[in-house]
Amino acid sequence: MDLSQNSAMARLSTWFEVGLAAALILPAAFSQIVPGRADHAARVVSLDGQVSVMRDAIPWALKEGDPVRVRELIVTGPDGSAVFELADGSTFEIYPNSHVTFRNTPGNLRDLLDLWLGRIKVRIQKFGGQPNLNRVHTPTAVISVRGTVFEVLVDEEDKTTFVMVEEGQVTVQHALLPTGEPKILNAGEYIQVHKDAPLARRGVDRDTVFKHAFRALIDAMYTAVYRTPRSGGGVSVPGSGGGPQIPGDTGATPAPESAPGPGDVGATPPPPAPPASAP
Repeated sequence: MDLSQNSAMARLSTWFEVGLAAALILPAAFSQIVPGRADHAARVVSLDGQVSVMRDAIPWALKEGDPVRVRELIVTGPDGSAVFELADGSTFEIYPNSHVTFRNTPGNLRDLLDLWLGRIKVRIQKFGGQPNLNRVHTPTAVISVRGTVFEVLVDEEDKTTFVMVEEGQVTVQHALLPTGEPKILNAGEYIQVHKDAPLARRGVDRDTVFKHAFRALIDAMYTAVYRTPRSGGGVSVPGSGGGPQIPGDTGATPAPESAPGPGDVGATPPPPAPPASAP
């Protein structure tokens, strides 16, 4: 074989390698920007109450088995909740009175959810024991996960973010003050992210008693923020001096305002007795 034949074969081999690489790379790159792909959608696996998805600014009621595509806003009513499943088996649950955008950045499939307000619970599966990188965004925080179970709550009034890790590990970065060091949370730990304050972590013991108490704390917080009727002022978040019950409280339900307890000096006094009849 002469030199020209060798040169032609070399060029042919090079073009074959380029074509093979393109065949392997382009589908993956193309899949990053195609919103309609089924493996990029989330599917409703269970649903209760009012759950809708916004399409062209019109709410469409969802039912079990329906897909939710990238960049679609999911809205739950006061009695609405739903569990969604991804193609890799990961799931996320949306609680009542929540607004969540699914994959708000189609070009980056690591960005899973944007929680604008309300509460979610996310279970990220691992790939054969390997990390499965995903992110959840809120107005004040960016939560990065590799395969774990965690909950996120966003306060409607001041957009404070509350993150609690049930299993695994997450990294939390301030969305508005990103110059600070991110915080790593392990199972049984939680963090509050305020819009105008640096990150500060508080650890929680991992024994069974504290785990149940911590679950009661986040449930009480959600009830106080989204289900309790409001009267004028804003709502409380953990650590603000009011709001939900914390571990160690007696758990007693306070008497309603219309029926104050004994010794309540703030109670409205009874009306005076009518005057005695004239003789």
